[in-house]
Amino acid sequence: MTPGLRRGHERQERLQSMKYKGRFGDYGGFYVPEVLMPVLEELEEAFYRFYEDEGFVSELAKLSKEYAGRPSPLYYAKRFSEHVGFKVYLKREDLLHGGAHKVNNTLGQGLLAKYMGKTKLIAETGAGQHGLATAMIGALFGMETKIFMGVVDIERQSVNVHKMKLCGAEVVPIEGGTGTLKDAINDALRYWTAHVTDTFYLFGSACGPHPYPTIVKHFQSCIGKEARRQCLEEIGKLPDMVVACVGGGSNAIGIFAGFVDDKDVRLIGVEAGGRSLSSGKHAATLVAGKVGVLHGAKSYLLQDKEGQVHETESVSAGLDYPAVGPEHCLLKDTGRAEYVAAEDDAVLDAFELLSKTEGILPALESSHALAYLCSRKGKLDPETIAVINLSGRGDKDVSIVEERRPLKID
Repeated sequence: MTPGLRRGHERQERLQSMKYKGRFGDYGGFYVPEVLMPVLEELEEAFYRFYEDEGFVSELAKLSKEYAGRPSPLYYAKRFSEHVGFKVYLKREDLLHGGAHKVNNTLGQGLLAKYMGKTKLIAETGAGQHGLATAMIGALFGMETKIFMGVVDIERQSVNVHKMKLCGAEVVPIEGGTGTLKDAINDALRYWTAHVTDTFYLFGSACGPHPYPTIVKHFQSCIGKEARRQCLEEIGKLPDMVVACVGGGSNAIGIFAGFVDDKDVRLIGVEAGGRSLSSGKHAATLVAGKVGVLHGAKSYLLQDKEGQVHETESVSAGLDYPAVGPEHCLLKDTGRAEYVAAEDDAVLDAFELLSKTEGILPALESSHALAYLCSRKGKLDPETIAVINLSGRGDKDVSIVEERRPLKID
């Protein structure tokens, strides 16, 4: 075999083997253009080199406490609990800097980028929370930052767009496709292929190509570790169920990570059902999807018979995504986690209920998990304990709620 043929053969073997890295059962993997493979390998090597490094861990812990505001409290929602008829505790990620759980991941990945010597950050965003969290970290570390965001999401999340710009980030509007999160990721990946030398792609959810699902889970697992410890200290026992909304799946995998080995604790992920599950246009990937490949990973995917990706529909921009993280796919297949969907009207009802009973405005994403709890009213023992990951606050969604549910003025 000539040297040229040998190199070509070795390259094909390498490409084939890389497809099977970072697997969760049959899901996940490494389906990307060849130009991105070396940079993803570099990222994987750096993550495993630094994530347990004493200096890295110490710096991240200090920033998580003093910048982000960890630990977040576990709050007993007494009046909400009285309404649904069982005990509901909120893991208050909405109280973190930036208003959502996203800062856990952006601090971790941003610090990793700094340790790797990268000088620029890019990110995708739907609801704007990950974009804002990335813009904050770009300002914190003095890195040039670009945020890719669909034009539909820019319009419905204008407050977060303004905040990103105030932090010095450039917001890149994406007009192609549906103008939502899927299209923002497409363009961010395209940009990254041309700027891999100095640019770090700070991916926002527990999906995408290996090693992102593993990295994002690691930096979000603080939610579940804290929640488990708080349950034992404050309640004296583990909860009966842990509930979280699921789009790409970062907040859910973060809290599930603390309880996945506790087999008596039910794990329930709530996806977006859109205006109506019966319409066939929604974002409930694990409920209605089929296995496919999108954005570098194999997972459940909303697609037609020809493999074309379906348009999605959700009142919440952060759940408006046609795929899902690969570990959620495995948890579904093994039965360790249950996945359901909540329709928009139920989500808006839950948003209003928590606001009126607790004075806490939840993000519309988190309101999907609340809607599931509302659907269990009268069906569970009053001593049932449910912990919900309140992944974000709802300031960003007030205009959407007002548009869909105009307030009556006396």
